[in-house]
Amino acid sequence: MSLFSLISVFSYLSLLLLFGTISFRIYKNVLQAVQKTSEGHPFKEYLDMDLTLSQEKVQQLATFAVAHVNALLTGLRRLFLVEDLVDSIKFGVLLYWLTYVGAIFNGITCVMIGFVALFTLPKVYENNKQSIDTHIEIVRSKIQEITENC
Repeated sequence: MSLFSLISVFSYLSLLLLFGTISFRIYKNVLQAVQKTSEGHPFKEYLDMDLTLSQEKVQQLATFAVAHVNALLTGLRRLFLVEDLVDSIKFGVLLYWLTYVGAIFNGITCVMIGFVALFTLPKVYENNKQSIDTHIEIVRSKIQEITENC
């Protein structure tokens, strides 16, 4: 991810998967020929799986996606066209901060940090649950107090 584009990474991973499945299929065919067995296709159970989507499921997912995309577009329009000056300035500060984050971290670094955090943060929370919960409650009360005043 740090040296190749997302398209290249996807292509290389797909080629690796294809090479592995072709190699396994040839290995199984040779093994069947040598042992004179008729096990059939090694991926038969996966080939027989029904992967079709029902019309209702597609409509449900499309309705869900459209609702979220519309909410996202409405929010972005509100931020970029400065409906509320304070929210737009906050968004600008966030974008400016993200430029520094993007300059420091590349894609693979963010993935590695996320992977490490995925396994360490739950353990840290488990070990310090009492103190973390009290601090989170203090922050929530302050945020609620600030939003009520605005």
